[in-house]
Amino acid sequence: MTAPTDVFDLGSLHLASGEGRRLELEVAQDSLQLGGNSYRLLPERLPVTVDVSRTTANGYALRLRATVTLEGPCMRCLEQAEPVVEVDAREVEVPGGGEELDSPYVRSELLELRAWVHDAVALAAPDQLLCAPDCAGLCPICAVALASAGPEHHHEREPDQRWAKLRELDLS
Repeated sequence: MTAPTDVFDLGSLHLASGEGRRLELEVAQDSLQLGGNSYRLLPERLPVTVDVSRTTANGYALRLRATVTLEGPCMRCLEQAEPVVEVDAREVEVPGGGEELDSPYVRSELLELRAWVHDAVALAAPDQLLCAPDCAGLCPICAVALASAGPEHHHEREPDQRWAKLRELDLS
């Protein structure tokens, strides 16, 4: 097994203009912070596929693909959630090509792979990380998980306090 790659030297590929190469690499990942919760990325040594193409302007066109499982609390019921995220991200780096052609992950032909994977996973993650697509969450009154409470779970409504004085009225 190879060591995880945090930074990859694109210059070591010696690509001529128009040439490309597919790389199978592993990247060690830290946890991801989403919605105030911490999520572990599985596997910890994430296999990624990076397609590198040399552009005619002495730059690079890059594509990153990976499948990662996020492990952490469900955003509705706090039970264990393990959604699978498919990552397919692209970056372009063309020196002197303007802001839209300047990748924050490529500096002096060094690809900051770990940072790119981290950001790509965060962008590909769903808006809400749930234990199940139909997770009902927690009861707002007693905080029991509604999935396990069943359909008979309910609470008596408190009387509306705006009508409290009328209940004191004796009409007999």
